[in-house]
Amino acid sequence: MAKIYPDGWRELEASGAAAREIATLARFEAALSDDYAVYHAVHWTTVEQGHSIYGEVSFAIVNRAGAVLLIEQMSGLLDESPEGLVKRYPGKRLSVPVRIGRTLQVLGRKLAERTRGAAVTMEYLLYCPDYTVREPATAGLAPERIVDAACRDRLVARIVEVLGPGEAAPQADSVHRFLRDIIQLEPDVSALVGQARTLVNRVSGGLAHWARQLDMAPFRLRVTGTAGSGKTQLALAEYRAAVEAGRTVLYVCYNRPLADHIRAIAPAGGRICTFHMLCDQFVRSHGLTPDFAAPGAFERLVESAAGLVPGPDFLFDTVIVDEGQDFPERWRDLVFRHARPEARLLWLEDPLQNLYGREPVQLPGWVGLRARGNYRSPRAIVRLLAELMPEADRPEARSPFERGEVDFLVFEDDDALEARVREAVRQCYAAGFRAEDTALITFRGREHSRLLGRDSLGRVSLRRFTGRYDLFGSPEFSPGELLVESVYRFKGQAAPAVVLAEVDFERLDDRAMRKLFVGATRAMMKLVVVVSPRAHALLAERGIA
Repeated sequence: MAKIYPDGWRELEASGAAAREIATLARFEAALSDDYAVYHAVHWTTVEQGHSIYGEVSFAIVNRAGAVLLIEQMSGLLDESPEGLVKRYPGKRLSVPVRIGRTLQVLGRKLAERTRGAAVTMEYLLYCPDYTVREPATAGLAPERIVDAACRDRLVARIVEVLGPGEAAPQADSVHRFLRDIIQLEPDVSALVGQARTLVNRVSGGLAHWARQLDMAPFRLRVTGTAGSGKTQLALAEYRAAVEAGRTVLYVCYNRPLADHIRAIAPAGGRICTFHMLCDQFVRSHGLTPDFAAPGAFERLVESAAGLVPGPDFLFDTVIVDEGQDFPERWRDLVFRHARPEARLLWLEDPLQNLYGREPVQLPGWVGLRARGNYRSPRAIVRLLAELMPEADRPEARSPFERGEVDFLVFEDDDALEARVREAVRQCYAAGFRAEDTALITFRGREHSRLLGRDSLGRVSLRRFTGRYDLFGSPEFSPGELLVESVYRFKGQAAPAVVLAEVDFERLDDRAMRKLFVGATRAMMKLVVVVSPRAHALLAERGIA
């Protein structure tokens, strides 16, 4: 079975040409042997003659020797012109031979630079499963390099004929590293707690690519990035690279739901936990059993961990801290005790998501990287939120989607709250979002929310965290169709449609702004805010509602 890079493609919900490529991936995985690795969504950029050129190739298949076969999949109809095969798009015509030739030239040159001149074979195929080429001799490509509708069942056989399994060669590792570096597809935390239901197939100019190109010794990188900038994609890329290289890796975050979610989508081989989970696992490794029923249990747990010295089993080659804005300096020191002297250290934070009023930790001597672009939430939503913030702190709207639906529903009192929330949920369903596409997020914490303790809203059953975990450490949820969570627990996650409910504040101060920012940026496509009259009036004064 071929190895597919990056993983997570089975869960990707796609339509049109993207869905056709997902089907081709499934075919490659099932029919190709483990002598082959398949890379998909391989993007490349270069500058030639003063102009930026952007392109992509559907698949890059690598054999054991490091030889590369680029496959351009062109679904739908093609035109046969005197200049060769042409693909028509709205408002433009794309020359297939020119596109393939340019891809071969650019990627071939970049790969030669990476392999320091070592000979690397690079071949190509055009795969057009819906079109039969009538005149292969005038297509602009070698006929033996075209797999059309008439012979699409022989695609895998043709790959094996052109590429072959190959024999292991030294340059193969360089080829794989090159392709992994230019891939722009990393899982984005999304939708339901603890599940990777939707993957976002683009973080343009994302941290997962650029931050890992920095070269420093020792590696000490502090990334200050806004919501949706790709911080978690970077964490996953760093985590995956450590596992694949055989290094020990520790990922520590603040929120248990985020730790559970990352554990569900990250490859096996590392340790993923919250700070208190790390302390718990560490003291238990020394034969101590914390009593969480006793008052002050978590403070005593931290003190117990601080009094112990990490042994080899709790020292790591890579340490990643996510949600760093929620870590006090003492937690910073206790986490970094678990790093080997030469370890790669990565600190990810978003000051705008600091809901607990922590002072920023000091990391003297570290390299800092700022990422202000939000690629997850529609640009209209990000611009709306930016109006609440000082200009220096405003996120940049970088999503590929311009329009995002934002609605405000006012609840006059607690008795009217349920009716407004039910109306908000109906709006999401009426817009075509399913229950699994939607999350109900409350602005209030568990102690003060009227929603988090409920089992249903009218006919809509609610899926909420029970406070218990199963034998495998996974969170248990009540049976229900619509996820309900607090803004505190849902931090770091997202859903296509979000109902942000119980929004109420007397002043639009810094804390209220941060909570509103965190809650609103969970939405990927549609946002409905259920807000009190006084909070609505304050937002209206700022031109928001």
